[in-house]
Amino acid sequence: MGKNSISEIKALLESGAITVEELNTLKADTRKGVQKLVQTYEKQKLKLEALEKAYYEMATYERRSYQDGKNLVAGIDEAGRGPLAGPVVAAAVILPTDFKLLGLNDSKKLNEAKRNEFFDIIKKNAISFGISIVDSQKIDEINILEATKFAMKDALSQLNPPAQHVLIDAVKLENLPCSSESIIKGDAKSVSIAAASILAKVTRDRLMKEIHNEFPMYDFRSNMGYGTKYHIEKLMEYGASPYHRKSFAPVKENIK
Repeated sequence: MGKNSISEIKALLESGAITVEELNTLKADTRKGVQKLVQTYEKQKLKLEALEKAYYEMATYERRSYQDGKNLVAGIDEAGRGPLAGPVVAAAVILPTDFKLLGLNDSKKLNEAKRNEFFDIIKKNAISFGISIVDSQKIDEINILEATKFAMKDALSQLNPPAQHVLIDAVKLENLPCSSESIIKGDAKSVSIAAASILAKVTRDRLMKEIHNEFPMYDFRSNMGYGTKYHIEKLMEYGASPYHRKSFAPVKENIK
């Protein structure tokens, strides 16, 4: 390999096209700059291996379905069951059997920038996806659990081609046109559910930011409708907006 310059070695390591023999030669290089590059390379390699392993484990439910001959596996999740204001949003998504997005996880475990990045990748690469939005009036009319189930079924019905098997985060759905599994903490155990959780959360967060522009006093762009101390204080001061869930106790107590 010879005495390559630091910049040449950096380019080689970043390309990933390095043999074990070349790496061992670099490890024997006494230059501090080279040692630092090697350490960084090995840390990144370990991180990548961990991400690969995590993704493989999160695709267990999907692989099981593929082995049963059902390649069109939909993941379903929701965002917004707990807030005092805004809609509940559900998403359903079918990913290709060869889909891979390292770092994909429950949307709550990702920062906003990463969620937005993954949102675009998932929409672009999905075989099909559906997103359903159920507003606060409907939530008050039929209760939040039923509204969540309604949104999930609606999102599922939008899939074209339709799903052959459905993986659902926690909620059990009845009378589906295909087989299904309800998985507790499914958004951290299934890549399809994790993908759905990202579609649902990003969609809802963007809606809440729009609602914030209409009613900035509640600071919806920060709390996304959840009952933070500030939100409750403003609810007491201004009363409920048209987007508040009037059947939820903290809102019901502050209707003016």
